Amino acid sequence: MGRGEAMIKGTTKNLGVMGWPIAHSLSPVLQNAAIEEAGLDYVYISLPVPPEKLKEAVAGLRAMQFSGWNVTIPHKQAIMAELDVVDEDARIIGAVNTVVNRDGHLTGYNTDCIGFMQPLAQQGFSPKGKAATLLGAGGAARAVIWGLLRAKVRRITLGVRNPAKAERLAEEFASYGEIQVLHWEDGAFLDHLAVTDLLVNTTPLGMYPHVEGMPPVDWTKLKKDALVYDIIYTPERTRFLSEAQAHGHAIINGEGMLAGQGAAAFTLWTGVTPDLALMKRALREELASRQGK
Repeated sequence: MGRGEAMIKGTTKNLGVMGWPIAHSLSPVLQNAAIEEAGLDYVYISLPVPPEKLKEAVAGLRAMQFSGWNVTIPHKQAIMAELDVVDEDARIIGAVNTVVNRDGHLTGYNTDCIGFMQPLAQQGFSPKGKAATLLGAGGAARAVIWGLLRAKVRRITLGVRNPAKAERLAEEFASYGEIQVLHWEDGAFLDHLAVTDLLVNTTPLGMYPHVEGMPPVDWTKLKKDALVYDIIYTPERTRFLSEAQAHGHAIINGEGMLAGQGAAAFTLWTGVTPDLALMKRALREELASRQGK
């Protein structure tokens, strides 16, 4: 830890991340690095909470005056019923990943949306009026869809293995913008790649240790200047991104999204903007040590 203000004292405010299991969470590494750098009197810990104990855990954190916490699998939907207020973005996405405790009043937010959009802005890509294609329509796709719709994307196409399931998701967001669902091995989907400005992998295909996996993409069909984004951050470059780059596409991995959602949560709790580059560096170092590099 190294610096004086990193000591835990009677005045230290508590933050954490709740999930089950939680041991592999990268959030303590990200957040404690940012806390130390900002010189704040906070500490961020892991909070293992089995699903059947969620209600008691939230009541306990409220009673112990935790300043806030992150929420991960499997609690992101279930926790909504335990909070006093759910922010509009989180309500529309249907998941909370950040809770802020203001004098015993608990508000739920979803910062995954901000986390996803930030790297696009840094790349100079504005979704307004553009066509976006998402691979996959699971839980991770929801924040991505809402971020793009809020940024006035012209159309979203969901390329999936199971269209029936994805149709239900598309219907939920239909009142906010144009969303279509296609089977990702369908000829219509291949044709659609030719008019796509942004291609996003929201599936876990290609994630460490199964690095050979990737969704089916015919790179010869994809629009030449399309930006390709994978929300996976381990490995740093998935097979999906490596192939995209080999075909001349600009690429973004999931590291910025993970650090960005953490940074947005940090600001909600502390009112301070953390050092995003430092958070990314801490993340990269931790991943490298876990993978024995």
